[in-house]
Amino acid sequence: MRPRREHMRRIAILAAAAGVAAAAATSIPASGAGQGDTGHRHGDRGSGHHSRELAKEIARARVALAPFTNNLAAAQAAGYKMQITPMIKDMGYHYMNPDVQGFDVTRPPILVYVGRGEAAQLVAAEWVFPRKPAKPPLPGATYGSFAAACHYGDGTFVPQRNESACAKTSPGGAPFTFWHPDLVTLHLWAWYPNPEGVFNGTNPFVAPFNKQ
Repeated sequence: MRPRREHMRRIAILAAAAGVAAAAATSIPASGAGQGDTGHRHGDRGSGHHSRELAKEIARARVALAPFTNNLAAAQAAGYKMQITPMIKDMGYHYMNPDVQGFDVTRPPILVYVGRGEAAQLVAAEWVFPRKPAKPPLPGATYGSFAAACHYGDGTFVPQRNESACAKTSPGGAPFTFWHPDLVTLHLWAWYPNPEGVFNGTNPFVAPFNKQ
């Protein structure tokens, strides 16, 4: 396990993943877990209208991340080694590359998969921000939120307002890896249709994977 200081450095990088400086951002109210979503809240429903510019950006993401669409092992080899959630209802498993900095539609810090092992399929990309961006990084972008939480080596997390209150191990015995404060999230469902909108945090079409 990496030293705790290294984990905190990496989550700090993740929290700044879109290069949004505090002075250039607009705060949004912090929010905790709600309605059984274990801290990962829904994004706003999009309009469903994809501009040509957005379509172009989605195409760039698909081309750049094509090697990972049905190959989780390849994504992990490329740096997406840290599983930071279990299967979240109507969302998926989240894998983070803590070395990614800045906003780049072709290299998100988090990839979201459904299925497991060789059957895993990439469905969405995700970026996180310490505050809501003053300017949307993608045309028409809408946001969700991830409540402050303690994360563990087995991919589980426990909502927690204060890092000092994080247990040293998860309920399953996995070691503590990092804590993060409230985050603003941006999902992009570039590989799976979403009737709620391409930016919505959850997707009812992935419900068949919820029990896997």
